[in-house]
Amino acid sequence: MRQEIRERERFLATRVFFSLVPTFRIMSPPPQSRLLLYSRQKLFRLKEDIRVYADVDQNHEVLHIQARQIIDFSAAYDVFDSETKEKVGTLRRKGWRSLVRDKWEVLDREEKLIAVLEEDSLFLALVRRWFMNLIPQTYNLVNPQGVSLGRISQRFNLFVHKFDVDFSQDRNRILDRRLGLALVILLLAIERRQS
Repeated sequence: MRQEIRERERFLATRVFFSLVPTFRIMSPPPQSRLLLYSRQKLFRLKEDIRVYADVDQNHEVLHIQARQIIDFSAAYDVFDSETKEKVGTLRRKGWRSLVRDKWEVLDREEKLIAVLEEDSLFLALVRRWFMNLIPQTYNLVNPQGVSLGRISQRFNLFVHKFDVDFSQDRNRILDRRLGLALVILLLAIERRQS
């Protein structure tokens, strides 16, 4: 993956509204708003298989996100660097807990826990699920000791789902940005199914 993306701290992630298939873009934040990553999911897949590209023409694949099983309530997704074929890590959704309040575990390539992503509050999570998600979601990313590594905040928009992604609190670069961005793409994909 390009060095620029690995060194970046802030991103804007969107799910394209006028598209027959789920399409996601990772951009540099305004005012530049330059495309950094692009993903267009294929329909009718039994097992989640998301390819992420450096361009809209899908000529240069940079990440591959693959579900481990066809049906998995506590889904685990392995993330691979498409250029080196190395496993970057695993993203695991906490099944029962995520029914009420989204929670994900971020694991390194040896499956060691490096971070937890959780929706901001139980009360707001319940309100969102009952009132059609009119309150934007906010996720906090913390290491196992509870130290903040970042924040993913949804912008209010009835049609376009946008997340402001901020990893600037991760000063020691604990989170591999490839894993962080794969997590954002999964959030957009899962949130699409829930709405």
